[in-house]
Amino acid sequence: MKISLPQDSRLMSEHFIYGVATASFQIEGSAASRLPCIWDTFCATPGKIRDGSNGDSACEHIDRWQQDVELIAALGVDAYRLSVSWGRVLHRDGSINIQGAQFYIDLLDELKRRNIKAFVTLYHWDLPQHIEDKGGWLNRETPYLFRDYADKISRLFGDRVYSYATLNEPFCSSYLGYETGIHAPGLAKKAYGRQAAHHLLLAHGLAMQVLQNNSPHSLNGIVLNFTPCYPQSADDADITAAKVADDYFNQWYIKPILDGAYPVLLETLDSQDRPVILDGDMDIIARPLDFLGVNFYTRAVYRHCPQQGFEQVPQSAAPKTDIGWEIYPQAFSELLIKLNDTYELPPIYITENGAAMADKCVDGRVDDPDRLAYYQSHLNAVHTAVEQGVNVKGYFAWSLMDNFEWAEGYLKRFGIVYVDYPSQTRTIKASGLAYRDLICSRRASSHHNNK
Repeated sequence: MKISLPQDSRLMSEHFIYGVATASFQIEGSAASRLPCIWDTFCATPGKIRDGSNGDSACEHIDRWQQDVELIAALGVDAYRLSVSWGRVLHRDGSINIQGAQFYIDLLDELKRRNIKAFVTLYHWDLPQHIEDKGGWLNRETPYLFRDYADKISRLFGDRVYSYATLNEPFCSSYLGYETGIHAPGLAKKAYGRQAAHHLLLAHGLAMQVLQNNSPHSLNGIVLNFTPCYPQSADDADITAAKVADDYFNQWYIKPILDGAYPVLLETLDSQDRPVILDGDMDIIARPLDFLGVNFYTRAVYRHCPQQGFEQVPQSAAPKTDIGWEIYPQAFSELLIKLNDTYELPPIYITENGAAMADKCVDGRVDDPDRLAYYQSHLNAVHTAVEQGVNVKGYFAWSLMDNFEWAEGYLKRFGIVYVDYPSQTRTIKASGLAYRDLICSRRASSHHNNK
């Protein structure tokens, strides 16, 4: 099986960037050589992680990074998206941890030597625990600590980075971490979720200021996740419910960045649930972006309910991934087209897209036709959006390798590379080989067309 796209598709251009993505806590391990973070604490809390595991070892990437770069190069990708562990590069007092910083410098240097573009995410959920102890993202001081961290690291990395993202998925950090408690730090209060979201967006805007100053030649932006909201029926109440859910879960994060304002839904919240917004905050948040990262996995369907106005409806008969998310690629193209119609968008990179499947390694092979089909259908969806005028410049498969999947522990496998955790053996899955072949066929096509 293979992944194929029309030869005249912009996704087959040599200028379109293909990559793979990871995150620090999910793969690095070597927990003892960095500061504890909120996910260490969360993992140590009974009942929070499905298999009772933690990120202490993960994929041992700190010890195996050279082997992993070989693996990335073998996939033929143009770019590698990684995140930096705040607690690995800075000490408690904010000074640089030379040993931790050197790991990333060596990694970035090797990527550059191999002509693999580095897309660096500064924050992928692993807030140092000592900052959380002072209120974390509920404390207005944290965005300014983040600005200081972004300042120090962007100066340190110099010209090694092709692109910086300030935050990965602030929805997950705020809503799952502070409003429902499903993710670290495990707090559960509506007011906490809204305030954490505002402080995360403020942190983004403050960091954008220093990134544009320190690293003006890199692409600087943010990565947002979107779960498009569909009504259960054509009934007006269900249509309104889906619109309210979309404002709450999706527009809440993009509209302040691109329009400098929250959705009008803000005014309908109880006064105690509204975030504290100071004069000038929205101007900071709405700094111009060089790019917007879009993460997409699935959609959600809603119906009206009297309590909060919307209620998600499980799609029991629909095809799903191993994590239980509906496979509905049409929502991907519809999302991109709708965003393009609604906002003045900067260039778009699909910074995460992929599927968890119940993989098994048999005789050194991992056949994952369901994941391969997922990639085929979702790349087709991106092609459809591009044909409709959406300026998509690149696509990153999530993820490079199987890893610690947050509250699911090691039970769910998203990688295009299989990891046997006891031995740490890496095996490229059939989907990874197909992804590699797509990239190679694009280059061959571009070469032929340029003759």
